[in-house]
Amino acid sequence: MSSEKTGIKDYAPMLVMAGIILVVQITALLLATPMNANDMKAFENPESTANSIYYIGIILVFTFLLLMAIKRNMQWIIQLTILLAVGATMYYVFFALLSLADISEMTNNVISVLVAAILTILLYKFPEWYVINIIGLIIGAGASAIFGISLSILPVIVLLVLLAVYDAISVYKTKHMIDLAEGVMDLRLPILFVIPKHLRYSFIEDSFKKEEGKEREAFFMGLGDAIMPTILVVSANIFLVQKDATLQFLGFISYPALGAMIGTIAGFVILSILVMKGKPQAGLPFLNSGVILGYIIGVLASGPGTPFY
Repeated sequence: MSSEKTGIKDYAPMLVMAGIILVVQITALLLATPMNANDMKAFENPESTANSIYYIGIILVFTFLLLMAIKRNMQWIIQLTILLAVGATMYYVFFALLSLADISEMTNNVISVLVAAILTILLYKFPEWYVINIIGLIIGAGASAIFGISLSILPVIVLLVLLAVYDAISVYKTKHMIDLAEGVMDLRLPILFVIPKHLRYSFIEDSFKKEEGKEREAFFMGLGDAIMPTILVVSANIFLVQKDATLQFLGFISYPALGAMIGTIAGFVILSILVMKGKPQAGLPFLNSGVILGYIIGVLASGPGTPFY
């Protein structure tokens, strides 16, 4: 391969993906405050590490049910389930945002339901790549914020370690995550971000059939690759600041949260280098390791006496 083919142009999709992760993280940080004020927590006790085990259990059960649905050619169940989850998450996002305005709770409910329903219908009727990406950003930031305010630092770190191990096993060993991704690709759902190689690309028309010698016209990144590390970013910005307000940087983000963001991108850079060499990789081992290390460095850089969790 010549040097011309390994320049910035080839890495441009990876830069876009890194930008998407940053947008999800910044948006999640902005959503966390109104969501926390509206008590949109997924768990009653954020300090319990049992929540992490519970979360992993839900993922395992959900993955098993999806694989069974694919095996039995019942993709409509997958589509219905994910569309309902997408609509519900968008409702929470818009409700949290509108709660900042001077309107009644009933009006907020009506507007949030209508906007979430319209976007969900749009996704179902016209799942083009830019529609999927926009909705993916909304639900990615929303889900990250919800779980970030629901889990304190230690449970999040436990969760990220378990998820990294699970992702590695499911991609390299059992390979069921690859089967799952291929099975739901044709459903055109916002479980991934789509970065086309050219603007003429149509996600709707892409058949996803493997053809000998034919290159893919787009790059894909799983939504979980943006959500999971962002949970720690949000958690670090909520729970540590509650214990020590001096940790805030520029009045918006804590130093440990900023370190976690930088660590996420560092992990993504290493992941991108390996992927560009033509080797499929599990994303979470790199991203989760990066965000945890970045968080630790951020805590250490905050000064002596800064709590780790």
